[in-house]
Order: sequence, then structure tokens, then C-alpha cells
Amino acid sequence: MTSKVPLAGQQAYTTAGTYTFTVPAGVTSISAVCVGGGQSGDDRRGGMLSYSNNISTTAGESLTVVVGPGGVAGGSPNHSTLSRGGTTLIRALGGGLGGTPVGDVYYYGGNGGDTDGLRPGGGGAGGYSGAGGTGRGQNTASTAGTGGAGGGGGRGGESSAFVSQQYSWLEYSGGGGGGGVGILGTGSNGAAGSDGTGGFTGGGGGGGGSGGANGANGDGSQADQSIAGNGGAGGAYGGGGGYAGYGNYYTWNSSTEEFDLTWSGSGTNGSGGGGAVRIIWGAGRSYPSNAANV
Repeated sequence: MTSKVPLAGQQAYTTAGTYTFTVPAGVTSISAVCVGGGQSGDDRRGGMLSYSNNISTTAGESLTVVVGPGGVAGGSPNHSTLSRGGTTLIRALGGGLGGTPVGDVYYYGGNGGDTDGLRPGGGGAGGYSGAGGTGRGQNTASTAGTGGAGGGGGRGGESSAFVSQQYSWLEYSGGGGGGGVGILGTGSNGAAGSDGTGGFTGGGGGGGGSGGANGANGDGSQADQSIAGNGGAGGAYGGGGGYAGYGNYYTWNSSTEEFDLTWSGSGTNGSGGGGAVRIIWGAGRSYPSNAANV
């Protein structure tokens, strides 16, 4: 009797949590990719991408899948993993880093922009053959991802004004979120996000690589309405969030003949893009180039 060759198949996990994957009948090996969750705007780093091919399996066995969430301010490392019992088969570090990457191939997410001056953008997620793009900051060039990685987010704009014996203000808008990375194998790089122009214009979100989602634009600020811009969210999967904007607004005090601070505030840091895990099987299916949908 001739054994049946299992049909090509796949299983994707794109919501944060812990899952059990049961190896289908006849499947003796799998390939898988993991993307760690991006960190929020307080850290701004994109998540790592890691993959392995030809992992030996036994039909009916159970593997544990963990999908790291998109980071929020003060959050813990948000790794995505594929494990067998106590053995980690693949580990893609989240934007908060910590721990050791595991996989045949892995690339780090991009760093967020620096925090000197204009509000920086988030780093892009790692790709299939290169690191994610660097978020734009005051002294940092925003770059596109390499090898199908997510592009870095643009920095927020700055505006200021002084009106003699009336009011004075200084505003920074929110930075753009970094681009995410797709889980269907390698594709085009994400584009870098554009810088904001003036405090009323937020930084542009970085483009998603390999079919990942773009990062969200940062919000502009409005000094005369006491609104500080929010950072843009990182794109799925694994984009880093943009840094929040802030502002100060002063009005003239005719009694003291000085400006009084009448409002000071900050926006909200952008959340990181959530992670993902995808498992594929079937003849000739592997990462990075032979992993399309079936």
C-alpha cells in the first residue's frame, strides 16, 4: 500500500495568547515563522522575526504557540514562540528585548528614534533577510527596512510662537509608528515614514514589509486648544509605536509682566503592533520564499 502524501497546509496565530497546535496526520515536518510584538512609544523598538524550516514532527503531537502582544508603556518583553514541551523551537524577541533569540534565521526589529528634540518614530519589525528600519528622531535618519522588513516611523513636527504680551507656546506632535512585517514569506521592503512639518503635523507611519501593515501616523498638536499629539501605533505584525507629543502654553500676566504657564501636557505613546506565529507544511514549502497561502 502506498502512503498518502499530506496536502499542503497552514495555521496562523495572530492574536496575543497561548495556543496548542496539533500536528496533522501524515505530517513529518513543518516550517514556521514567529514575529515578536513591537514595543510601545516609550521604547519604540520593533519586534524580531525568526523562522526555522524542516522541523521534525510526529502526527498527533502537540506544540505550544505563544503570540506576543503589542507593547504598552511599562510592559514586559513580548516574545512570540513555538515550543515542544520544555524545548523552544523558535523564539522571536519582542520589542522590549530580553532573552535569547532561537531559530535558523532571525533579524531584529529596528530601533526607535532618539528622544532629543522632535518626537521620534517607532522602529520597524524585523524581516526575512534584514533588520527593521530605524525610527526617525532629531539626530537619526529614518530608513526603510531591509530584506522585507518594516520601515521606521517619521518624527513629529515642532511648532513655536511668541506673541508679545499675549501668549507663547511650544508644541511637538506625535511620532509615526513603525511598519509591521507579513507572515507569508519575503516581499518588498517597507518605506520609511515622513517627518511631520510643524507641531500641527504628526510623523508619518513607516510602511509594512512583505505585506505587513503600515504604522499609523502620529497626531498633530494644537497649542491654542490644549491638545498634545499622540504617537502612532505600530503596524501588524511587530511594528514599534511612536513617541507621544507634548506642549506648553503660556499667557501674559499684565500684573507681574511675565508669562504664566497655563497649560502643559503630553499625548499618549503609540502602542506596538502585535506579534504572530504561522506554521506551514507540505512538499517544497519553506521560508522565506516558498511560504505563500495555499
